[in-house]
Amino acid sequence: MGNCQASEAATAVIQHPGGRVERLYWPTSAADVMKSNPGYYVALVTLYVSEEKQDGSGGTVRITRVRLLKPKDMLLLGQVYRLITSQEVTKALSQRKNEKLKKSQAELIRKQQQGQQQQQQQRRNDQGRDAVPQETQEVSEDAHQPLTKQERDQPKSSTQTATRGRHWRPSLGSISEVGS
Repeated sequence: MGNCQASEAATAVIQHPGGRVERLYWPTSAADVMKSNPGYYVALVTLYVSEEKQDGSGGTVRITRVRLLKPKDMLLLGQVYRLITSQEVTKALSQRKNEKLKKSQAELIRKQQQGQQQQQQQRRNDQGRDAVPQETQEVSEDAHQPLTKQERDQPKSSTQTATRGRHWRPSLGSISEVGS
């Protein structure tokens, strides 16, 4: 005597939408439950208890998560399952898709705003550089003077020749056709 609660723990509890509770005393697959309840999906119900509320007022918050099972998944003894209509599943999936879309759009907007802020900062830095001291301006004017003959005759490095655009020229001369 006294072991009657042990058999209750060794059951898989299925909650129907109407409030009816079904207990299974043997392991079964989700496909079997879905066959006996057409139009419904089986979902595992897990209860999470968080220590603090989001608003910081203390206490505990109970969060119920529902995870949809695949037809080949087995219903484990000691777990609580819920039957969910296919309309609820499609509604939840579309909500999840919308949440992901909103999150990605918000992330994109945030990245664009950061890029704009960086561009504005770069412009401010560039404008600060335009106020160059007089000595620096004189040096830069000297840099634009025409090259002397000696500077022009110096061999150029490969990077200088690579940056200058070259046009393709055929290496063979044209072949004239002989009339027969």
